[in-house]
Amino acid sequence: MRWLTLFGVLFLTGCNGNMETAATQEDPPRATSEAMITTANPYASAAGGEILRQGGSAVDAAIAAHAVLGLVEPQSSGLGGGGFMLTYAVEDGSVLAFDGRETAPEGAQADMFLDEDGEELPFFERIQSGHAIGVPSVVALYHAAHERFGTLPWNSLFEPAITLAEEGFEVSPRLHELLGRIARVTRLDEDPVTASYFFPGGEPLPVGTLRTNPEYAETLRRIAEEGPRGFYSGPVAASIVAGASAAPRPGTLTLSDLEAYRPVVREPVCGPYRGFRVCSMPPPSSGTAVVQILGLLEQLAPDGVSNTPAGWAAFIDAMKLGYADRDHYVADADFVPVPSADLIDPGYVAARAAERSPPDVDVLPGDPGSVLHDEPIRSRWAFDGSGDVTGTTHLSVVDAAGNAVAFTASVEMAFGSQRMASGFLLNNQLTDFAATPTVDGRPVANAVEPGKRPRSSMTPVLVFDADGHLFMVTGSPGGNSIIAYTLKSLIGVIDFGLDAQAAVDLPNVIARRLPVQVESERADPALLEGLRERGYPLNERGGENSGIHSIVIRSGQLEGAADPRREGVVERVGRP
Repeated sequence: MRWLTLFGVLFLTGCNGNMETAATQEDPPRATSEAMITTANPYASAAGGEILRQGGSAVDAAIAAHAVLGLVEPQSSGLGGGGFMLTYAVEDGSVLAFDGRETAPEGAQADMFLDEDGEELPFFERIQSGHAIGVPSVVALYHAAHERFGTLPWNSLFEPAITLAEEGFEVSPRLHELLGRIARVTRLDEDPVTASYFFPGGEPLPVGTLRTNPEYAETLRRIAEEGPRGFYSGPVAASIVAGASAAPRPGTLTLSDLEAYRPVVREPVCGPYRGFRVCSMPPPSSGTAVVQILGLLEQLAPDGVSNTPAGWAAFIDAMKLGYADRDHYVADADFVPVPSADLIDPGYVAARAAERSPPDVDVLPGDPGSVLHDEPIRSRWAFDGSGDVTGTTHLSVVDAAGNAVAFTASVEMAFGSQRMASGFLLNNQLTDFAATPTVDGRPVANAVEPGKRPRSSMTPVLVFDADGHLFMVTGSPGGNSIIAYTLKSLIGVIDFGLDAQAAVDLPNVIARRLPVQVESERADPALLEGLRERGYPLNERGGENSGIHSIVIRSGQLEGAADPRREGVVERVGRP
């Protein structure tokens, strides 16, 4: 890998591929003194691996790796965005959901993505608007998780990223290619700051270019020395507000919005699946959909999902049902009543499975209130077909003590709002809200409100066996398709009996709405033909934007997987 500099070579000892021969599914996971991290970029995996070698916790490694990702993979996530972190503490078996989602500023308005005629603004006008920028939240998330589970000093976690920012990292093929694509549809190459950084001489950074970012290093130093205060106040905060306030369509983000931000520690949403316990993020994220779709699969394929057209058909139909419910009901539960418990209730799941539609017919949202309480609730909300776009990353970590982190982070669109502040890109996460707040007089659950967190598809997952042992850590980027990608990694391991890497390598199949999106270049032609024969309309796509990074624990051994669709690697820290 030509673009990996000396920093990565020194610490990169893992590989991208099948790490172990798969143990049988019945083998109970046992405690292991190994550690592992898998991320979307070799620099980040190297940084996390070095923190693990120093005795750092899974949270420590996740923070260090993500600080590097914000530098070397800026199109996907960074300090100017947010994320969701799911943690497992082996000492007491606890699972916590750290909600580091951005919030809308106090000046946000429900109609801020509409024009003077009440019509939705064009897509790229919304994304590149100052109104799209939510309060950057990942630094506060770092700090909350480190206070709870960190073992190394806070300031030491940023040293790898500071070193790379000062000495330079080699531009990867993926970053170069995305710069070329994004320049054709956005202002990234027109804004003076982003153009200077990403398009020196008017062209995208060439592969292998040694790119430094001293502003980013200085920002990280402030965070390392002052904690979140170094980010949410002072010169960094002022630059964030200036970036959000700039034309076109200046936003309303203020210093007060930044200073008021707090992450929230929530209870995860968990449910059973074929003898395992699967946990993910509650609203405003979409772990409820993951748990519900798995429950639907147990109804539609009670003997397990087979790697056949019939098995994939059950997966598709479960996704159609689950996505429809997610789109209708899920939003920030601190602002609207989200029926999370009812959506995964076995009685409702069984009733919902009976609403399985013909292959060529979409489904409407179900009504858990009517099924479970004889109190219909579906009509309270209008249909919301809005979606989050791809510009996200996922990393998975297991430390030597057996603690784990599944962390999905984002700036939303590739390169976020295409605005920089203090060396990092600002998010456009508020475009995850519904642009139209009411439809036919009924409110949309995911409409904009001041202080509200937009709905997200980010679904980091932790899986436990029947004895409560950690079995799997997984997740993916990919906009609305995150739910499907993450589910595929689970089904590949649990139902198909594959090792971690082979499950990630499976073709991606997404059925939020018809037609079914199928990664045809990785799919067996017999699968495609079998689905067509069953009547499923297919959109055969050449490549998919998943970035699944998984760890599976079997027979006391760690299997790691990095998605070949991106540039990630698995970093293993061996037994002492």
